[in-house]
Amino acid sequence: MTRAQRKRDHINFALSTGQQEKAGFEDVKFVHQSLPDSALDDTGLQSRIGELLLSSPIFVNAMTGGGGDYTWKINGDLSVLARETGIALAVGSQMSALKSPDERKTYEIVRKNNPDGIIFANLGSEATVQQAMDAVEMIHADALQIHLNVIQELTMPEGDRDFKGALDRINTIADRLSVPVIVKETGFGISRETALALSKTPIAAIDIGGYGGTNFSKIENQRRQRMLDYFDDWGIPTAVSIVEACSVGDLPIMASGGIRNSLEIVKALSLGASSVGMAGAILRSIVDNGLDVTIDEVNAIHTDMRYLMCALGCKKIEDLHEVSMVLSGEVYHWMKVRGLEPDSFSNRQKSK
Repeated sequence: MTRAQRKRDHINFALSTGQQEKAGFEDVKFVHQSLPDSALDDTGLQSRIGELLLSSPIFVNAMTGGGGDYTWKINGDLSVLARETGIALAVGSQMSALKSPDERKTYEIVRKNNPDGIIFANLGSEATVQQAMDAVEMIHADALQIHLNVIQELTMPEGDRDFKGALDRINTIADRLSVPVIVKETGFGISRETALALSKTPIAAIDIGGYGGTNFSKIENQRRQRMLDYFDDWGIPTAVSIVEACSVGDLPIMASGGIRNSLEIVKALSLGASSVGMAGAILRSIVDNGLDVTIDEVNAIHTDMRYLMCALGCKKIEDLHEVSMVLSGEVYHWMKVRGLEPDSFSNRQKSK
């Protein structure tokens, strides 16, 4: 099977398997405040990831590219969506284009359609410094995502089986690249231990890529004769992984993994994230409803986020890190046994 065909299969299986809806946000509830002392007109959605200033905390997370005209069309639509709504956009792994120059156009379309937008390049942790530089140059990227996908690779019939030296390669790339480097998981979550190791490198942010959305184990298992289904329920739920990663220090945390709507976005931000990535929900909307409807939906999500912030008495995204929430169920249990103090979220005090 060619790499391009595999890319097309990933999109089709992602649509057919859907999102798992196990990200954990149902176990997170806000404590209502009847006197929020706020006004809708005072709310703003600007967010910062290291040196990158974003007009919205939402970004379209890495999905595709390298699959010929099929993925060229999807990335074209995604880039128009990003341009029209003011959100950042990440492309899928660019290794396809580095190995097959004919596939460059499936990535270059995002910068052609969105010349002034914030765009993230993307490569796996096996990449070299030169490949990282080439990926950034290909789309004039503002940052580079390095994705971690051990479970996907192990499940993939033709996937990698050697993951040694990844941290050293990440450290070297982040040290030598001229743009910020973001390390992201691909649907299985970042643990406190992983976040601590990454915090000792010069990366700019971590995207926790939690369990609960698109499941790449299930996708790759569709392509196997003998399924490794023990990986299908493997990972750290997104709501928990945000707290795991936030617990190690001041490195900005980006949340993704099964986040579907404005309420889950605001919950993710309130758990400690600085920005929120959406992939599966965006892809499904574009395929089912078309680009124009998806643009309207993202704009509506922005409006809904401001309503939620107003109800919580928050003027800016950073204020959400101080609102009170009650955690329950699996999220509470996981955090409790991991020493992450879930009770501390229930009585947070907002700064004046």
